[in-house]
Amino acid sequence: MRSTASALVVAVGLQFGSTQPVASQTPLDHRELAADQQVIHALNRLTFGAKPGDAERVREIGIDAWVDLQLHPDRIPDGDIERFLSRYSVLKADQNELLRAYSGAQRERREARELGDTVERQRRRNAPGAMQDAATSRRAVITQVQSARVARAVAGNRQLQEVMTDFWMNHFSVFAQKGPPQPYYLIEYERDVIRPNSLGKFRDLLGAVAASPAMLFYLDNARSMGDTSRPRLATVNRRRARALPGEQLARLRQGGLNENYGRELLELHTLGVDGGYTQQDVIDVARALTGWTIRSPATGGGFVFRPEMHDAGEKTVLGRKLRGGRGIEDGQEVLDILARHSSTARYIARKLAIRFVSDSPPQALVDRAAQVFLRTDGDIREVVRAIVTSNEFYSTAAYRSKVKSPFEVVVSALRAMNAVPDETPRTAQAIALLGQPIYGHQAPNGYPETGEAWMNAGAILNRINFGIAAASSRIPGADVDAIPSFAALKNAPREKQVDAVASLLLGGSISPETRAVLISGENPLLTRSDEGTMGRRKAQLTGIAQVVGLALGSPEFQRR
Repeated sequence: MRSTASALVVAVGLQFGSTQPVASQTPLDHRELAADQQVIHALNRLTFGAKPGDAERVREIGIDAWVDLQLHPDRIPDGDIERFLSRYSVLKADQNELLRAYSGAQRERREARELGDTVERQRRRNAPGAMQDAATSRRAVITQVQSARVARAVAGNRQLQEVMTDFWMNHFSVFAQKGPPQPYYLIEYERDVIRPNSLGKFRDLLGAVAASPAMLFYLDNARSMGDTSRPRLATVNRRRARALPGEQLARLRQGGLNENYGRELLELHTLGVDGGYTQQDVIDVARALTGWTIRSPATGGGFVFRPEMHDAGEKTVLGRKLRGGRGIEDGQEVLDILARHSSTARYIARKLAIRFVSDSPPQALVDRAAQVFLRTDGDIREVVRAIVTSNEFYSTAAYRSKVKSPFEVVVSALRAMNAVPDETPRTAQAIALLGQPIYGHQAPNGYPETGEAWMNAGAILNRINFGIAAASSRIPGADVDAIPSFAALKNAPREKQVDAVASLLLGGSISPETRAVLISGENPLLTRSDEGTMGRRKAQLTGIAQVVGLALGSPEFQRR
């Protein structure tokens, strides 16, 4: 058994990790996939997976009409998920108020430390007050924004908007544990910066990110200011300076340029690493963005431009001179230059083609999408449209060529099981256990978009164990009995159960190896340990629940 399992790990890993390029197709109006395959493919790529009945609804209105509808989320009613999300207290709270409460708690904590450890412990015991409330609030912010993100993906009707929100949250990645205030900035970041701009103009999205406290704090631009050798736009305001702690006042007077955001803005957010910029461009971009900072948490923490921090000298960015003596206009012009640059068009087009088509997308498709980006002034909706209506998108090589990320595995399984959204942190924790904690990527490059990064023997086993856990109702909201057509199959012959599960969960496409596993009920890759991925004893599933659990862990389900 051990040698068989090892061989299967290698074979499945190779199957998961395939990154063959998708060939360009001609003529331009030809789609290789059959009509039913087009529906399955579009649901796998433009949503987080089909729910029972989705394929029938797409066929009813026509695939092209359905794609166009998803490209216009404002036309899609989504009241049910909005009502569900109203249960999250953090999402309804004012971010500035939360920051002010956090700041007050920090002040109390400092005062308690000054009074001495014994007094602090007594104070905590007798009057928990703001110190403990703020700690609880900070945890609540993280868990609720994570849970709400999963809930929208599982139950929202505006699926393409959610896919694009996930794409841009990863493209403009921030880390929740950067520092104590960061979780509070996430509320506004996802709600007001990313989601509403996810299918809009790239320049609007880029500008919203550049001015967001989440990004300014994460990549340290909030503390970047002109060096003392450079002219400042304004002198330090003495009255305001008197209110600053001595350390902050000294830093303000001495200055100090931070290049972190300037570098990632060029390398990761716009031009790409091969986009044609130099180290001097990085420096001058960072100089142009000095003064783009954040108010203190005690005053709400929102974006503010501080002229006394801004380097007002002349700069040159990608060959364009920015005259001296200007303020916030420097940064705005830099964003204009970058958002409309041909390297940005190619970089964004390629990343979107990787997300929707293939880990190695054909250059002809990338070139066409980049031209759409330039022609439409960075209209994300039209770039996505060009990609997802292309022959390359509907090619046989693209069909099921993408490996699902952990987020996609969990959400697609819940959607396939017709699950209700989960108000607890447990579903987000399941995603983290599979290797992709939400807001948990420390580096600014985001989680990988290609399959080889997610596939190894341990990851495959964890995904199989997750499928078993979901089918045994150990993931909140997941219940095999909630799948409408399966209730009548509980006493059906095993072959009939396998056929029904393969049709609903795997689009009717199943390898002989996977079919043999579903028929036998035994997957040789499952560990002999009694402990599953979800930290509990594995369920001893039987019947159609066992077939569902094994199907969710199959190579076919792991691809989209």
